[in-house]
Amino acid sequence: MSDTNPDLMLEIKLLIIDALGLEDISAQDIGNDQTLFGEGLGLDSVDALELGLAVQKKYGIKIDADAKDTRNHFSNVASLAAFVTAKQAA
Repeated sequence: MSDTNPDLMLEIKLLIIDALGLEDISAQDIGNDQTLFGEGLGLDSVDALELGLAVQKKYGIKIDADAKDTRNHFSNVASLAAFVTAKQAA
């Protein structure tokens, strides 16, 4: 995943912080491969909806919440950045 745009990953980290109101966390606190839900950053299903809406709005892409692979795309910042890049290229 090292070919993923580092600027995009930073942008996504800032989007996560902004969309979810995580004032006590900085972008540097979120690892690119850190799990966003459960054990990692500790986000929940409500956060997932908020983040999904924020990503769709910011990047103008459609996210199918029922698709089997959607959960994988949102597993960490790197996978989310790769997903956004792929969707924008499509």
